[in-house]
Formats: sequence, structure tokens, C-alpha cells
Amino acid sequence: MSKIKWLARKLEVAHEPGLSNTQLLLTNEDLQPVEPERRLWSWLNYIAFWIADSLNINTWMISSSMIVGGLSWWQSWICVWVGYFIAAGFVCLTGRIGAVYHISFPVTVRASFGIWGSFWPVINRVVMAIIWYGVQGYIGGECVTLMISAIWPSYLHLPNTISPGAGVSTRDFVSFFLFWLCSLPALWFPVHKIRHLFTVKAIYSPIAAIAFFAWAISRAHGIGPIIHQPNTVHGSDLSWAVVKGIMNCIGNFAALIMNDPDFSRFARTPKDALWSQLLTIPIGFGITSFIGIIVSSSAAVIYGKLVWNPLDLLQMFLDGASSGQRFGIFVIALGFTLAQLGTNISANSVSAGTDLTALLPRYLNIRRGSYICAAISLAICPWKLASSSNQFTTYLSAYSLFLSAIAGVMICDYYIVRRGYLDVKALYSIGKTDPYFYTYGFSWQAYAAYLSGILINIVGFVGAVGPTVPIGATYIYNVNYFAGVIVAGGMYFILTKLFSHSGD
Repeated sequence: MSKIKWLARKLEVAHEPGLSNTQLLLTNEDLQPVEPERRLWSWLNYIAFWIADSLNINTWMISSSMIVGGLSWWQSWICVWVGYFIAAGFVCLTGRIGAVYHISFPVTVRASFGIWGSFWPVINRVVMAIIWYGVQGYIGGECVTLMISAIWPSYLHLPNTISPGAGVSTRDFVSFFLFWLCSLPALWFPVHKIRHLFTVKAIYSPIAAIAFFAWAISRAHGIGPIIHQPNTVHGSDLSWAVVKGIMNCIGNFAALIMNDPDFSRFARTPKDALWSQLLTIPIGFGITSFIGIIVSSSAAVIYGKLVWNPLDLLQMFLDGASSGQRFGIFVIALGFTLAQLGTNISANSVSAGTDLTALLPRYLNIRRGSYICAAISLAICPWKLASSSNQFTTYLSAYSLFLSAIAGVMICDYYIVRRGYLDVKALYSIGKTDPYFYTYGFSWQAYAAYLSGILINIVGFVGAVGPTVPIGATYIYNVNYFAGVIVAGGMYFILTKLFSHSGD
């Protein structure tokens, strides 16, 4: 037994001396408010962060899937601007909590859901972050495939030794594993230092994207044939396609809306994390999506069919390419690989690491949590989610359904119920009279509101995955993020007014 205790003590992460066992369930150095000397992110860092984050294959896929869904290029682009501007507003709403109090999401959510009640929202988000880490990693593996194939074309024809039922070939799995392996060193660095990676990505990846954009236009013999392609849906189908396009953009940000306090807490001042994010998100994602839309549309001109994944189009360019063209494909694919790496860290590994830290702060910190996230992501078969535009957008809508209800409660609690005031010290305390302990550490009002935000969408979600449901439920589900936020937030406000709610 003494050896087990010795090993357990050795596995503990750094924390303040003299903390009780109960206190060690709530805090360690990564969960404490960020001290002034680590508040190093300026407005320029946030601009670089979001420019870097916007340049990823996932963003291209979402905008391209609108073209596949029947919209014209300009209709798709309007959806992108509207969707990401709304998403930026939500990001700033949650991010301000971190920027003002310098606390991460797992600590922030204790104010609304309770000290122990916060565990479920944290678990909810960490599961989504791990799944998304795997999906982005698999897409990164496709970039690696292009890089290797540009040097050794025979890699495209690597013999497959994996069962066809697995849904992935030996080549694709090897590429995925190589990307996963090369990502591990980046997980070692603390959040306040990793900003330099985003700066490098914000410079190199746009150059690669613009090069691909210019090449696609050149092969399509100019932009004219591309922009004159009409939409293929009309009437009410067109209206709902526009709504779905906007909601897919917001759904793409469902996790990032929750994640923002994890990064905004490192802001030098709250203002550094406000305008820089509110403006850069729609501009960065709008430009990236425009490139993706035009590149996807160019495929219809060049090959006579729409290609929603830009990497598939780049692989088509590889067929019969000269040595100079192969070098160009390598350079572009390297830019996409770097883009995927940065996005996977900013949107997934840091978030999963922070959440896992909150679940077991005595033994986990952000670094250890990030490596656990990476390990689990190997086993979730992410290629199944990235195999088609329908599966991809259905997944986006499904996980935004759950996160929207949490966001609704958080936003209402901070801005309406508490009017922007939090007792930070009490967020790390479990005294029965403490303001965020509620009922045995749980806020039943928050959970009732959370379930309401899910239930309003659940019938429509069932319809999205198969069975026929009433058309009204489908319409509600088409705007699922708004429905979840509004219903959960509204119900939380009503319940806190009708029933006693400590911590107000």
C-alpha cells in the first residue's frame, strides 16, 4: 500500500502547498486565474490566432458543402459572412468572462451549474473535443498523403492490408498516424507560449491557400466560368439551404464558443480579446471560405463535377503533374498540414486538456490532458465522419445541439442574472454556504434549463438521422443552435427569478 501511495504522490501535478484533499479536486496551477506575468496575449496575438484558425480544411469543407447542397457561390459566401459574424458575437460573449476574470471554461461554468454540477458540461465538451481532434487529425493525414505522394507518386498506390469493412486504407491510416505522431511535440508547450505557432501558421498557410486559389482559377481558364454557375435549388428549398448554411457555420463554432475563455484569460486587457476577435473571425473565415467556394466551384468547370474536399481536388491536380507541379503541390499541402496542426491545438487539444484537468486536477494538467486527448483520438475512427458532406454536416449539427444549451445557460447567468459579477474565490470553494455550492454542489435550475435547450431540438435531431418526424420539428432543428441558446437561457432566467438562487 505504501508503494501505491508513493506512486500516487509522484503522479501529482504542481499545486499550492497545504491544500486539503477536497481542495485538490478543484484546483491546480492550470486551473487558477492567470497571474499578470502570464497575461501575454495582445490584440495582435488574437488576430494571428484567428487568421491561423480560419485557415483549415474544415472551413473549406463547410463552405464547399453549401455548393454541393445547391447554392451558388455568392449565396454560399453570404451564408458564411452572416454565420461567422454571429459566431464571433457568441465568442466575444463567452470570451469576455475569461478576459475579465482570467479563468478557463471549466471554472467559469461552475458559476452557473454549481461546483460539482460543472462536471457534466466539462465532460460533454471534452468528449466533443476529443472526437473533433480525431477528425481534424484524419484530415491532416490527408494532407500528409499529398505531401508524400508529391515526392513519391507510388505512395498513392500503397497496397492495402486493412479489411475493406474498416472504412480506411493502409495508406490513409499511415498518413493519419504520421500526422498524429508529428503533432505530439506541439502539445508539450504551455498555452501562453504556443501563440508563436499561430503566428507562423498565420503567415505561411495563407500563402499556400492563395497559391492553390490562383492555380485553380488558372486551370478553370479564369474566374468567369466559375462565378456564372447558378444555384440548383429554388423556392423554399433555397431558403432552407441558406438557413442550413448559416447554421453550419455557427455549428462549426459551437466548441470554439465554449473554448474561448481558455485563451481569452491570457489577454493583457479585456479589450485585447474583444474587437480583435469580433472583426477577425468573420473576415478571416470569410476570406478562407471564399477561397474554398471558388476552388470547389472550379472543379465543376475543370472536371465536370463538384468536389467538396479541396484535398481531393489537389490530388486530381497531382495526376500527370510535372516535377515542378508536384513541388507546388507539396508546398501547398505543407501549408494545409500546418493549418490543421494549429487548428487541432487551438480548438481541441488545449480545450480537452483544460477540461480533463478540471475533472482530475490532482493528477492532470493541460499538457497531460492534451496527450490523453491525442491517445483516445486514435481509436474513434474519424474517417467515418469525414467521408461525406452529409455525414459531416449532420455531425456538426448534432454536437452543437448539446453545446448550445450549455452556452445559453452560461451567457444568461453571467450577463443577465449576475450582471457581469463573479466571486472568483468562491469558484474554488465547496463550503455549504458558498454562493456556487447550490444544492449539494449542483444548480438544478441550470440543469432544468440545459435539458429544455436539448429537448427543443431532440425530435428534429432524430429526424436528421433517419426516421420521419413532424415538419415543425425539422424547421426548429434547422436553427438548432439559436433554439438551444434561447430556450436554455430563457428557461434559466425564469427559474432563477421564480426560485431562490444563491450566488446572484
